[in-house]
This record gives sequence, structure tokens and C-alpha cells, in this order.
Amino acid sequence: MNSTERRMKLILMLQQSNKRITVNDIAEKFDVSRRTVFRDFNALSEMNVPITWDEYNGYGIMRGYKIPPLMFTSKELATIMVGLNFVKSQVDKTLIKDAKGVELKIKEVLPEELLTFMESLGERTVVDPYLNFGPEKMEGGDWYVISNAISENQSIKFNYRSKSDEKTSSRKIDPYLIVFFRDHWNVIGHSHKRDAVRNFVLDRMSDIQILDENFVPHGKIDVEGLIFRSESTSHRIEVYVHETDEKRFKANLPAKIIKEKKEKPNFIRIGFFFDNINFINKWLLQFSENIKIVKPDILIEKRKKLLEKMIENIN
Repeated sequence: MNSTERRMKLILMLQQSNKRITVNDIAEKFDVSRRTVFRDFNALSEMNVPITWDEYNGYGIMRGYKIPPLMFTSKELATIMVGLNFVKSQVDKTLIKDAKGVELKIKEVLPEELLTFMESLGERTVVDPYLNFGPEKMEGGDWYVISNAISENQSIKFNYRSKSDEKTSSRKIDPYLIVFFRDHWNVIGHSHKRDAVRNFVLDRMSDIQILDENFVPHGKIDVEGLIFRSESTSHRIEVYVHETDEKRFKANLPAKIIKEKKEKPNFIRIGFFFDNINFINKWLLQFSENIKIVKPDILIEKRKKLLEKMIENIN
């Protein structure tokens, strides 16, 4: 391990020990020389870590001292940078601004060697370049207010602009889960109007208010079940996927696979439920001839009409 990581672990070692520790104990623990241990203690003293010592029992740390919250190993810092770069690549302007603020605060307290490492990593790590350098950034909805309501099990009310007719109506829900789908935030919760679980897109929500009303979730929140639930309007869809596109198909499919079987040479039969038949019809086009729709018939018909319209648009 490098010196920064070793010194951080030395602080933790002194904090967690019920007795003082000798230089020999520390040198053996980290497999370093006594001289290196003394250098580490000098470095910690320069960082104002309150190290204590007596000649009979060895080293300790002042009671009540708390390790600074931003002492990372290089690997932990690399992980944080990947996460921050992912957030900064998204289309939500608020998230990008917040991520840059977090990055700035971390840089302000890092030691010089880790600061150089972080800046170098930030400049040379690109996550999702097509989103990063592509579409114009936009407001993504007030996810932070909703996340607070979720953490406290409090109901919320808001105005919601319908996607089908653009009309706005008042809604009240018990929010269960916030989900980020590629380019927008969603909240999934129990709708008081429909008396059922519904999904709402955050950038269509306005005037969000946390109510002084607590709700009790019905048992443990099933995150996977909420995301991939099958509605009464869902269609069971089955397609043949060519093996060359199998991994990409599975990685990007916006649904949970319920059936998977190899039935033809080079093709895998995959089944899933999906409620928006028009959306999935267009989504499947990206796989061109490597996808064959098996069922339902309504999807097959929509595929034919969509292809006919695309051909008409060529002329």
C-alpha cells in the first residue's frame, strides 16, 4: 500500500485499539521499518492528528478524536471519480452542478499526492461519451425533495402534466422509489387517485410538496418488483435474438426477462412483459435483422406498418 493509505489505516488502528501500540507492533503490522513508522507519525503530526505517546506503553490517539471524513485510498478515490463522471455525463443540469460541487469539496481537503491523482483521473476518464458530449442538458425534476419524502415515509402532492394530452392535474402519492432511466428520473409510488402503484416522470411534476402525512409501506419494499412489475395493460412479448446481439439486447432491454431458450441455430428466444407497445416496437428496430418478433400479433402488425412508413419517408 502507498504511504497515504498506510497512514489512514494507522489512524484507524490507533482509534480502535484499547491500549497503546509500540513502534515494533506497527512496523510488523504494515511490514515496514521502524524509520518508516516514525516518518508516518511525523506526517500525521503535520496534519494535526493528536498522536499521544509515553515511553513505557507506546503510541495512542487523543480520546474523542474523529478521523477526517475525506481520507480515501487511491482506489476509493478512483471509484468516486468514476461515479462523479457518470453523473456529470447525464442530461440533468442540477445533477451535473451538484456533482461538480462534490468534486470541488473533495479536492479542497485532499493531500497533494491524491489531489494530483484525482485531477489526472478526472481529465482522462470519460463515462458515457455520447451523453457527455451529446444532447443539451436540461432540468430533470426535483428528485432531492422526493428522496427526502421517501426517507421519512411521507406522502407528497404535486401537479402532473400528462404525456398523452399535456393536461395538468393534481396528484397525491406515497413515494416508494426513485429510478433513473437513461435520461430522466421517475418516482414509483402508490397513487391515491388510482389506488394502485404508478410511475411518474419527474420533469412532468411541478409544485411538489411534502405532506405532514406518514404512510406505512406494505411490507418490505420490493425494488425489483416495483421496477419490473407487470401491469394489466402489459403485453407478453417474445422475440428471437441473434447471438451476436444477445449481450447488447440483455444489457439494454427496459424490462425483466422471464423466458430465455435457444431454439434455433444462432438465435435465442427471449420473452418479457411490456406495456408500451409503440415504444418497444421502435426500440427493437436498433437490432435490425438480428431480431425476429414471435408474438404478440399486435406488435408484428405495428412493426410492418412502421417499416412501411419508414420506406415511404425515403421517397
